[in-house]
Amino acid sequence: MVTRLRPHPTESPEGVRLQKALADAGLGSRREIEDWIRAERVRINGKLAKLGDRITPADHVRVDGKEVKCPTARATELRVIAYNKPEGELVTRHDPEGRRTLFSRLPRLVSGRWISVGRLDLNTSGLLLLTNNGELANRLMHPSRGVEREYAVRILGEVPAEVLTRLTHGVELEDGPARFEEIVESGGEGANRWFHVLLCAGRNREVRRLWEAGGCRVSRLIRVRFGNVILGPRLFAGHWRDLTEEEIAGLLVLAGMEKPRSPLCGTGKGKPRAKPRGKRQVRETGKLERKKTRAKAPGRKGSGD
Repeated sequence: MVTRLRPHPTESPEGVRLQKALADAGLGSRREIEDWIRAERVRINGKLAKLGDRITPADHVRVDGKEVKCPTARATELRVIAYNKPEGELVTRHDPEGRRTLFSRLPRLVSGRWISVGRLDLNTSGLLLLTNNGELANRLMHPSRGVEREYAVRILGEVPAEVLTRLTHGVELEDGPARFEEIVESGGEGANRWFHVLLCAGRNREVRRLWEAGGCRVSRLIRVRFGNVILGPRLFAGHWRDLTEEEIAGLLVLAGMEKPRSPLCGTGKGKPRAKPRGKRQVRETGKLERKKTRAKAPGRKGSGD
């Protein structure tokens, strides 16, 4: 799905405001880039940039001496895709060790570049959103937005009820207090137990570190939902799909950005679907499924994610 955003008031035939173009390129938020301009870190055609400057496709922009390619008024189409990241794949453009990265699997863009909305570590699989709009990516990642992330977690061994209570009340990690908004038991076989957990922010390896703080060993971790976008059972590992118009509209609401005015259908259909490996699949198709035991923070209603 390709969506044309409502033209921003700073756009004109004379070009696009510098901070908007750099934000759309995924370099940071507009506020951060305005600070860079004040700190004289940005140059346009060799001259120091100043607040209020606009750029056109003919201009050359450098940040800290490095040239960057900026989307301009011509690149106003928003595109967001959902990608099912397999384990063992890195969320980076280049790896010095030559390991596999997800960007080699993505469709080509007419202009701009793909920007990941957050990251998943090497051993975590599941839903990852990517967009060509840096402002949208930065807003969705910012802790102040409180966008929900849901994970399916496989734990080795039994988990005492008091541990679940502790993880939803809060534990102290090395970078500060953290907790799950909700934990729902989702069954299991043999020595393994599945849980669905909900976070409203995403620090580095936070899900794993929380379970480890409770004395639990995570044997598998899958992100199954980000905001209003669900991974679903038909998006197989290593494949991508364009988001629907409804999904993109929902993300724009979560990000506090203007809704699309003139949606245009794209043609990206992703890679051919592979056959599922079997019927033993984790519940990846919806919000937290209530089953048996529920543990959640006191005084909070279940958010369903």
